[in-house]
Amino acid sequence: MAVLIRACGLWWLNAAKIVYVDDRESSPRQFAFAYGTLEQHAERGEERFCVNWTDDDSVWYELTAISQPGHWYTRLGLPLVRWLQRRFAADSQHAMLTAVQNDGFK
Repeated sequence: MAVLIRACGLWWLNAAKIVYVDDRESSPRQFAFAYGTLEQHAERGEERFCVNWTDDDSVWYELTAISQPGHWYTRLGLPLVRWLQRRFAADSQHAMLTAVQNDGFK
C-alpha cells in the first residue's frame, strides 16, 4: 500500500506493507489491520486501525501509531510531521464517524 502526502507544496509517496488483518465475526465483531513502513517511507514504524461493533450496538474505532523519523528530512521537519500525524488521526476519526452515522456499520 502507499500513502500520498502533500504538505508545504511538496508531495511524498510513503510505501508500506500490511502486516496483519483481523476480521472477527465473534462478539465483539471486529475488523482491524496494521501496516508497517518500508525503507522508502518518511517514517519508521507501524500503524493499526481497528473497528469494534459491540453487542450493545456501539461502535469503537481505534487508531494506534508507533513511529520515529526514518530519514534526515523527517527529523529536520519533526514538528511538522507530528502535526500532520495528529491531523491525519483527527481526519480519520471524523471520516469513520461520518461513515457510521450516514451508512451504518455493515
